[in-house]
Amino acid sequence: MNTPSATWQQALADAFDSVADLCAYLQLSPADLSLPRQATAFPLRVPRDFAARMQAGNPNDPLLRQVLPDLAEFNDYPGYTDDPVGDLQAVAQTGVIHKYHGRILLIATGACAVHCRYCFRRNFPYGELQLSGQKIDSALAYVKQRPEISEVILSGGDPLLHSDAKLERLMRRFAEIRHIKRIRIHTRTPVVLPQRITDELLAAFSALPAQIVMVLHVNHAQELSDSVKRICTELRGCDVTLLNQSVLLKGINDDGERLRELSEKLFSFNILPYYLHLLDRASGVGHFEVSEAKARSLHQYLQRHLPGYLVPKLVKEQAGAAFKIPIC
Repeated sequence: MNTPSATWQQALADAFDSVADLCAYLQLSPADLSLPRQATAFPLRVPRDFAARMQAGNPNDPLLRQVLPDLAEFNDYPGYTDDPVGDLQAVAQTGVIHKYHGRILLIATGACAVHCRYCFRRNFPYGELQLSGQKIDSALAYVKQRPEISEVILSGGDPLLHSDAKLERLMRRFAEIRHIKRIRIHTRTPVVLPQRITDELLAAFSALPAQIVMVLHVNHAQELSDSVKRICTELRGCDVTLLNQSVLLKGINDDGERLRELSEKLFSFNILPYYLHLLDRASGVGHFEVSEAKARSLHQYLQRHLPGYLVPKLVKEQAGAAFKIPIC
C-alpha cells in the first residue's frame, strides 16, 4: 500500500529551497560553484527524495546541474525569449492552450514539485493564465463545442500537485465528454516525488471513463530509483500508459552512451521513450543548449545501438507550427 497523501504533502513542504542547505547536504562549498550573485525570480526547489540520488561532493552531478541556479542564467543569448514555443499566441481562453489539431492543453497549475533550470515555462504568466474556479466551466464548454477534440492534456506547472480529490474531479469532468478518448498528464512529480502516487490517485485513474496517458520527464538514468520503478509498476497496473520525453542538455545527457542507458532503463521501468527535445529557447537557459548537428549525431548513435522502439523521436518545437518538427 502506498503512503497517505499527507506524507507527499509533507515531503513537498520539506523540499530544499535554499542553495546553501542543498550544498551542505551534498557536501559542496558554494564558493566552488558558479552561483548567481543576485537573487533569481525562479527560485530553487528540490525534493529530498530527488536530492538523495545526487552524488555527494560532485559539483557536476547530472541531477544537481538540472536544478542548481547558475550565473550563466543572466547571460544574454540571442534568440531566447520569455515565450519560446508560442504558448501565449495559442491561448484560446484563460487556462486553455489550443495549439494542435484534435487536442488541447490545460494550464492546471503554476506549481511544480521541482524547479528545473531549463524550464521553457519559467517565465510564463501563471497568475493570469492558469485554470481555476469558474474558468474550468468555461474550459469544459470550449471542449464540448468542439467535437474534433479527442484528447485533453493536463499540464502546468505540474497537475499532480493538485489534491487527489481535486485532480479526480477535474479529470472526470473532461473524461465524461463524449468525444474525449484520452486524458494526458504531463508530469515530473512521480520521478522527483514518488510519494505523490497514492492509492487514492491510482483508484481514480482506474475508474476514469477515458484512457490515461502519463508523459513523464526523465533526462538521465540516475533519476530512475527503485521507488520510481515501484510507482511505475503500480501505474501500469492501472492501465496508465507511460511515455517519456527528455530534453537534450549540455553537460548532462549530451552523450550517446548516457542516452542509450536512459532508453534501456526507461523501458525496464515500463516507460516507452517518446521524445528527445532540442532545448526550447527560453530566457535564462541558453547555457544548456546542444547544437542541432550534435543532436543529429547523438540520435544516429541511438539508432545504431538500440532497437527502433527504444529510439525516441528527435524533435524541436517551433512557435506557430502545427506539430513538433522532426529533426531526423
